[in-house]
Amino acid sequence: MDYAQSAKEVLRYVGGADNVASAAHCATRLRLVIADNSKVDKEALENVDGAKGVFEAQGQLQIIFGTGTVNKVYDEFLQAGGLSGASKAEAKEAAAAQQNPIMRGIKLLGDVFVPIIPAIVASGLLLGILSALNFMVTQGIIAMDTNSSFYQVANLVSSTAFSFLQILIGFSAASAFGANPFLGAVMGAIMINPAMESAYSLAELTAAGTMPTLEVIPGIWSIDWVGYQGHVIPIVIAVAILAFLEKRLHKVVPEAIDLFVTPLVSVFVTAWVVLCFVGPLFVVAENAVLGFVQWLITLPFGIGAAVVGAIYSPTVVTGLHQMYTAIDLGQLASYGVTYWLPIASACNIAQAGACLAVAVKTKDPKVKGLATPSALSAFMGITEPAIFGVNLRFIKVFISGCIGGACGALICSLTGLAASGTGVTGIFGILLCMAQPVQYCIMFAVSAGVAFGLSFMLYSEKPSESERELEASAGEVPVSAEKPQALLAAEKLSAPVAGTYVAPADIADPTFAAEILGPTAAVEPGAGSADVIAPCDGTVTTVFETGHAVGITSASGAEVLIHVGVDTVKMNGEGFTKHVTEGQAVRAGDQLLTVDFDAVRAAGYPATTMMIVSNAYDFDVEKPVTSGAVTAETQLIDLTRK
Repeated sequence: MDYAQSAKEVLRYVGGADNVASAAHCATRLRLVIADNSKVDKEALENVDGAKGVFEAQGQLQIIFGTGTVNKVYDEFLQAGGLSGASKAEAKEAAAAQQNPIMRGIKLLGDVFVPIIPAIVASGLLLGILSALNFMVTQGIIAMDTNSSFYQVANLVSSTAFSFLQILIGFSAASAFGANPFLGAVMGAIMINPAMESAYSLAELTAAGTMPTLEVIPGIWSIDWVGYQGHVIPIVIAVAILAFLEKRLHKVVPEAIDLFVTPLVSVFVTAWVVLCFVGPLFVVAENAVLGFVQWLITLPFGIGAAVVGAIYSPTVVTGLHQMYTAIDLGQLASYGVTYWLPIASACNIAQAGACLAVAVKTKDPKVKGLATPSALSAFMGITEPAIFGVNLRFIKVFISGCIGGACGALICSLTGLAASGTGVTGIFGILLCMAQPVQYCIMFAVSAGVAFGLSFMLYSEKPSESERELEASAGEVPVSAEKPQALLAAEKLSAPVAGTYVAPADIADPTFAAEILGPTAAVEPGAGSADVIAPCDGTVTTVFETGHAVGITSASGAEVLIHVGVDTVKMNGEGFTKHVTEGQAVRAGDQLLTVDFDAVRAAGYPATTMMIVSNAYDFDVEKPVTSGAVTAETQLIDLTRK
């Protein structure tokens, strides 16, 4: 590969050096912040030699080159454009600065709600299972003792996250706004304090005429003395005010009394302002938004739901979907279920079906190699590889997915499909719809079937460069170069670290989960520090400066990447000790790195360690292990040269 030529082509297709606001790279991707996206030719970028995919995320244009290649292309890119490199953090800041205020606000909502999704998923899944069991009990299908300790504990766990949702939101919002998260949790607890009447008893109190009130300004302004159960946005607003006050008080309050004055003043002032003035206004606004959404998706004949289904995927492309968790949580708090999540699931499934049609129909091995794992990933609920890596490249495919999503959303509306929680879509979304499994399966079949059929009919690919050369050669058959005899014909790659096997689809990164870079085996390491070892004999080709990734060319010619954790490049080398250098020969079992996996997890990053074969097209690949414990002797990947 001519790295300089690839870099020059990338520079040309992104609009030149003047259109690059920032340039950085991680172990696999060139990450660019672009000044004017209209000048970018994505189709041409996808055909640059060495490029394995192109997509936009978090304000960055990301071009996947893979380990051992991206750093060389990056160096040539900087030289060709006369640019200076940026750190990952600097690139992220530059990307955020490129976004307009609305998108920054939407991203902030995502930062607030996304961290609490695991808690909601856990409670929601259990709630869905209990709902299904209760239904079967009432229908006489099974017998179950609802007074048993098992059922009582399960029922308690299923409701806890929803009962104290405001505290979770308060903690998460404070972290996002830069305030003390424990003060944020206190603010959330204040707004559901049992000293106020529960918002869930609002209708009964109103009907009985016993609604308690608080005279804020006697004779002028009074409010209902009711808590904020069932509301999410007022909590976010409250914590935003809390953060505003806390930051400014820290600047003016003397250090000697800051420890108790700042928390006291910021919490009390925020509580008084929010409970007496701001909160009631935003309750009205939130109820209006939720009411409009519910009205839209329950319009007669499912018209509104179909419209939502048609536009859902385009909003994912723009990043607007980050605010949808707020709708899910608002509906869960208000109605006990969310009607929005099944529609989102229908749209994700439809994009998966559209991508699968490309995988089935294409003759281009590069497209097939990208579309197949991307479709499987999307069926599991991770749609970024399918949408950005495949469907948007062929706009008719993306539109087919949107139409399939509209049809699936129509089924959701007509059947009243609802979910008991949020955060899980695709195949496993049925676990949140256990009370309506048949309706979910119908929606799944319609969404995937319509999208697959339309995409299969509409998708067509341009002849590849090699096909054009063959046509021009008037029947001449090219002779492939003979493989070097020195390379091993077969090779086994052992685990780089001991732990528990992780299925690729469960990796917390869409690129690795979809195996876009190549066949992937992953291990979840245990606690403490551990050595990351060479999985085979070979030569070290890349050691990333932060120590989180090492590339090896094996004795069979396999290009193997060992990538420790997800987004661990952001740790800037903390917790990583390198034991090898580029060009060094290693044998299977030799130390490559020592990693403090406790530090990785404490920093908030998944510690899952991936082993990827990036030139798998030269091999027949088998994975003998699919689950269970893994030791340093465990063979995770078997390679046979073609």
